[in-house]
Amino acid sequence: MTVPNMITIMRLILVPCVIYAMLAGEWDWAFAGFVIAGVSDGVDGFIARHFNQRSELGAYLDPMADKLLLVSVFVVLGIMGHLPLWLVMLAVSRDALIIGAVLLSTIMGHPVKVSPLMVSKANTAIQIVLAAVVLAELAFSFALGPVRPALITISGLLTVASAAAYLVAWLRHMSGYGEGDTPNR
Repeated sequence: MTVPNMITIMRLILVPCVIYAMLAGEWDWAFAGFVIAGVSDGVDGFIARHFNQRSELGAYLDPMADKLLLVSVFVVLGIMGHLPLWLVMLAVSRDALIIGAVLLSTIMGHPVKVSPLMVSKANTAIQIVLAAVVLAELAFSFALGPVRPALITISGLLTVASAAAYLVAWLRHMSGYGEGDTPNR
């Protein structure tokens, strides 16, 4: 087990702690946990790259830990009324679309290699900043005025653009594959 993988597993364990803190109204703890998760994500990546500790397990665990934390935080913030539900539904639906497409193409014997697109990286970055801003506002009892609404709008637009980009890439990958074939039953 590499050091980066142990850090990533710690991040996975941190997710329910952050969510519990949010549900308990302990926003300072939730914010601290979110920041620790973010810093540890950078640290494990640095260690993996600079100390030759990359692994196949880490290639899967790292994005899974990031998505689990971000989606969980978005869902709880949406349910608690701190993020609009339409944005939460967009974010969750986009991720479900990507997972479903990868699973379907794998089941059909035409697996697609998933690599993050630039629009997806921008989307994730904005979602992280948005979640951090909302948690910080709640933890420290202040408001950043128009910052949150602007981040919500940008996040919504990037989520739609990212979903569309992945869908187009997946459709190109799958075009013609299985068309006209009769499934074995």
